[in-house]
Amino acid sequence: MAAVVVIVVVVLVIALAGGSDESTTSAPSASTTASATRQAETQEPEAERADLVSFQLDDRSQAGITNIWLVWTIKNSSSEKSDYSWDWEAVDAGGTRVENGSEFETDVQPGQTAKGEYPTTLKSVKGIKLNITGFDRTASY
Repeated sequence: MAAVVVIVVVVLVIALAGGSDESTTSAPSASTTASATRQAETQEPEAERADLVSFQLDDRSQAGITNIWLVWTIKNSSSEKSDYSWDWEAVDAGGTRVENGSEFETDVQPGQTAKGEYPTTLKSVKGIKLNITGFDRTASY
């Protein structure tokens, strides 16, 4: 009985640890490279992030009123309906994190593209770099 409990615990730990990518990388721009496209087609676990085709800042400020949004495009290159969640940070030229958050896209069908946007509290886009600090794609039910 004790051996069965140990096996169940080990399987749960492996399953929970294997489902997400917690490394920090730069956010993708609007252009997609051929290499990223090939990785997305094979849908290896580390290539799930390639489904986030673009993630960038959109400065809609006008008439002296700051209005900066995050905009993204997700393309589901898997063979099943998927949910996406990712964590991000905005870092200024000096390396200081000036904002961070989490975004979600749900029920994206195979081959479907989903676009989203979200407002920020940033005062400027000058010198700001977006990083993806965590990314996860899961099957949607």
